[in-house]
Amino acid sequence: MSSSPESTPDRSVTVIGLGPMGRALAGAFLAAGVRTTVWNRTPGRDRELVERGAAGAASAAEAVAASPLTVVCLVNYDATDAVLRQEEVTAALKGRALVNLSADVPERARDTGRWAAEHGIAYLDGAIMTPTTTIGTPAAVFLHSGPADLYGEHRPVLDALGGTHTHLGEDVGRAAAYDIALLDIFWTAMTGYGHALALAAAEGVSPRELAPFAQGIGAILPPVFQEVAEEVENGTFSGEGNPITSAVSTMAHVVHASESHGIDAGVMRAAEGLARRAVALGHGADGFSRIAEVLGRR
Repeated sequence: MSSSPESTPDRSVTVIGLGPMGRALAGAFLAAGVRTTVWNRTPGRDRELVERGAAGAASAAEAVAASPLTVVCLVNYDATDAVLRQEEVTAALKGRALVNLSADVPERARDTGRWAAEHGIAYLDGAIMTPTTTIGTPAAVFLHSGPADLYGEHRPVLDALGGTHTHLGEDVGRAAAYDIALLDIFWTAMTGYGHALALAAAEGVSPRELAPFAQGIGAILPPVFQEVAEEVENGTFSGEGNPITSAVSTMAHVVHASESHGIDAGVMRAAEGLARRAVALGHGADGFSRIAEVLGRR
């Protein structure tokens, strides 16, 4: 139920999970003047936060009972289930709101949403897309999914975390869907960069020498991302100027150079394999955007 325009939202929150990100979240709430209760499975991690004014709870049930809104941030949903689905904690959450900023797959988020509904808990799922150092600053990025009115009701408190907050829709799994897709980009890119540094070093090029040119490659990507997204959505897959057959050739060069130095080229071999599959399916003249369509086939 949404707050009326005349009412003043309860500026209090409970944070469950005090790893690096959880501590950053609780610290941002405290810095913004939000009354904050904290709890962690491992005792002692709340010491600094309590010294800054947080209330340390003796149990998870006590913690969630202290605030109308609980934010949980643990390593995955196995961990959140282990805490939140204890009988006394579930009972304490009834009639309150829960925002889960832990990371996991979309179906786990939906399962948690179903569990919350069955137990009278108002539930929002979310994802944090930036490092701990950004929390409480304009650089932070948060994604949320679930009931829009619930999001609107608790947005004033969530805003204390800084940055941009985007509500992605009523399906509680959508924030996790964005999260895993964006992490897919990040970790494959970081793997590629790590491999590039090793390959460059084998040819006598230092990481510092390569870095400015690597940043130049990175700067090319934003407009390419938009162009590829439009091609995939429209089903055009234009290969004019750079067909998949050309991509296969350059990938093969990377594989050959890597393996000549004894460097594992498994990641590039996998990418080359996808490109060759598209060529074998008759798409050699298409652009690399065709890969998304090939991978999405059932």
